[in-house]
This record gives sequence, structure tokens and C-alpha cells, in this order.
Amino acid sequence: MLSKRIIPCLDVRDGKVVKGINFVGIKEVGDPETLAREYYDQGADELVFLDITATHEGRVTMVNVVENVARQICIPFTVGGGIRSLEDMKRMLRAGADKVSLNSSALRDPDLIRQGAEMFGNQCIVLAVDAKKQEDGSWHAVINGGRIDTGKDVLEWVREAVALGAGEILLTSMDADGTKQGFDIELCKAVRNAVSVPVIASGGCGSLAHFAEVFEEDAADAALAASLFHYHELTVQDVKDYLKERHIEVRP
Repeated sequence: MLSKRIIPCLDVRDGKVVKGINFVGIKEVGDPETLAREYYDQGADELVFLDITATHEGRVTMVNVVENVARQICIPFTVGGGIRSLEDMKRMLRAGADKVSLNSSALRDPDLIRQGAEMFGNQCIVLAVDAKKQEDGSWHAVINGGRIDTGKDVLEWVREAVALGAGEILLTSMDADGTKQGFDIELCKAVRNAVSVPVIASGGCGSLAHFAEVFEEDAADAALAASLFHYHELTVQDVKDYLKERHIEVRP
């Protein structure tokens, strides 16, 4: 069995790391370069950087901030937010990213996934999906930081995206995001069963037990968290030590 990955997330707005609940009530929590180095030193397996208002504001992710973060770490680094073209992808990869995350732009133009995979390789293309549960029990993909419901069924969308070349799914539950009530296990399982690529669970983690649960339920290949790490409630090493005690394989 592949080792499970622990991934801190830097949601960045105006050059600062921020955090909210259900994508609203945003508060600044720190400097991206400082936090990136801190998580790297703690043993993070990867780092995700999301410019959360780039798409909404119609601009490209802050290249200089990405460059500065990349200098602090030697682990896989995913960057997303406002990436709308091959040129944008190239710019982020040249700035130091190992992978690019596509969300709104891929929903508007799915062929962008194919283009990116052909140009840079499937391993560089991460499909970010913000999912919101519907009354009928299905999930819709939402975009622009949750401002727009696309009406697109999440399971259909991830299958389509993987067929086009997406090499990984970054799956965020809009309903769980920032609540600290636990990952959306039902959603994660449904997506993991729908595709053959790794799934990163995001949204709702509030305790060590939540990390264990998502792995013990075989609902994800990696777990992403923000608030727990930003507010120093837990370190990455705390999480790994706990998972080892539960006989869940993690990287050193």
C-alpha cells in the first residue's frame, strides 16, 4: 500500500495566507513564505498554494509569491488560482511549482486539461473540485470560490477530467470546509471509487482522529488541512506520529 500523504494548504489572498468557514468569513493567518518553510521543516509531504480570489478577480496567480514559497521548500508543490491557459501553467511551473491545479478554467474549457497533460504530463495536472451536496444526495461542482453552482455532477466531472488527462483530484467539500467536523467521507469515497487517480481529501479536518478516519475508511490517498496547522493546534509530525500508532503507513 502506498504511504498516505499529509498536505498543508496555503489559501492566499493579497499575498497573505487566509482561512474562513464554508469559504466565507476570511481572516489573515500568516505569511506564505514563513508558513511554507515551517511546514516543510515539520515533514509535510507536499504543499498546496491556492490564490483563492484570482479567478473571481480575473487575474493570474501571484508569480512572485509562488517563487518565494518555492525557494523555501524541497517537496512537491501544487499551485492553483486563475490558471486559464497553457502559458499560465508554464509560468507557474517555471516559478517553481511541480503541479498546477485547475478548477474554474477546466470546467469552462475541459480541453485545457488535455492540453496541459500533453504538454507537461498527467502528473503535473491536478483537478481541483469544490463540491456541494444537493437535496437529491448528489454533488455539484461549484466555481469562483463557491459563488457559482455549475450544475455539473461531480462524479461525472471527475471521470471526464481523468479521461482527458488529470493525474490527481483535489477534492474539497464546500459543506465541510472550515467546520472542523471531519472530512466528508461519503463524498471522498464516491469520488475515489469513480476514478483511478489519487484523491486528496480537503475540507473539514478538525482533529487527529479525522486524519485517521479518512484513511481507515479508504476514502483518500492524501489528506489536506489548513486551520489546524495555521493556528498551531497540530503539527504535521503530530499527525504522522498518530497515524503510525494506528498502523497507517506514512512517509518519514
